[in-house]
Amino acid sequence: MPYKIGLVGKPSVGKSTFFNAATMNSVDEGNYPFTTIDPSVGEAYLRVQCAAPEFDEECDPRVGYCNDGTRYVPVKLVDVAGLIPGAHEGKGLGNKFLTDLNEADVLIHIVDFSGETDEEGEPTEGHDPREDIDFLEEELDMWYFEILQKGIKRYDNKKGQHEVKLEEELADQMSAFKTNKNQIKQIILSLDLELEPEGWTEEEQKKLAREIRKETKPMIIAANKMDTEKAQQNFEEIKSDPEYEDLTIVPCSAHAEKALKNGAEQDMLDYYPGDEGFEIKVDLPDEKEDGLEKIRSFMDEHGGTGVQKAMEKALFDELGVIAVFPGGADGLGDEEGNILPDCFLVPEGSTAEDFAYTIHSDLGEGFLHGINCRDNRQVGADQQLDHRDVIEIISSNQ
Repeated sequence: MPYKIGLVGKPSVGKSTFFNAATMNSVDEGNYPFTTIDPSVGEAYLRVQCAAPEFDEECDPRVGYCNDGTRYVPVKLVDVAGLIPGAHEGKGLGNKFLTDLNEADVLIHIVDFSGETDEEGEPTEGHDPREDIDFLEEELDMWYFEILQKGIKRYDNKKGQHEVKLEEELADQMSAFKTNKNQIKQIILSLDLELEPEGWTEEEQKKLAREIRKETKPMIIAANKMDTEKAQQNFEEIKSDPEYEDLTIVPCSAHAEKALKNGAEQDMLDYYPGDEGFEIKVDLPDEKEDGLEKIRSFMDEHGGTGVQKAMEKALFDELGVIAVFPGGADGLGDEEGNILPDCFLVPEGSTAEDFAYTIHSDLGEGFLHGINCRDNRQVGADQQLDHRDVIEIISSNQ
């Protein structure tokens, strides 16, 4: 199944515009709270340098597409209902938001860097984007904290009855976050905490909840509406603020990306997602051309609109995903002659045997060895794969 990227943030910051720009779907957009109530799910694409040209071949993608050596691999994008302060207490659409959010593997927090929406998503002026960054992280941390406390209580109730391990009880309580006992134990020890919560302070519990959240729901910031002067000022202030230096912040303009894709669909522009520029192919009215030149100026400064870059940083950098192509040492085509029809996104650290299971469980169960198609070298079950590897799987179940 494709990875899921969740778009999160307070209402009216441009999440739906970002979603539409990335997927070219059509969901409601508006400057009022809770434009999105039910999560919208669409297909977006991440760029991977195609391996086929290295073998003097042209690929035939089964899904997605390839343009001039750049492979566009599909992922799921989820536009989650807007979040307001107090969501973990059920305010606004809080409970629904948190449930929907948990379906995502990695998060992009869309922040209105122009400061033109207040904490409730209402129009305003001079709002500090740092408040939005802080409040969303606080809401998520408090959500995790409340569930962590239930796990601690569960452990306390059981330990007097029979032997029980803290990490197992916490992992079971927090299983919805796709964590496990080894990860929980590692985080506890990294914070120099004992594997016995009786002596933990509330502050230590909150710190543990925050670290578990950061591990299980990695997140980057999309600094949206950066094509305004005030947003650029806010961006410079926040980037130079030491309290925010550990955050990944990507300047972007969802509005610009959508305009360029619309122009490309109408064959007025030569533009592909993630390009650092574009070419105008037809004569346009002065007003439209002036608007496009403003977009060009923004792209020149930031290396593109930022929408594609935000998705790729979220998945490749924050989540740690790599792309691997199934191939054949004697030729890259499948039984129908299609060249490198598939490209799989897998976790960093995946082995050749893991990859076999990713392709099909039968291949994994009968795994014998893999072959690195670039040098025809045989690789074993435990061989970790690299980004853009081309691997043939040899299995007794082929």
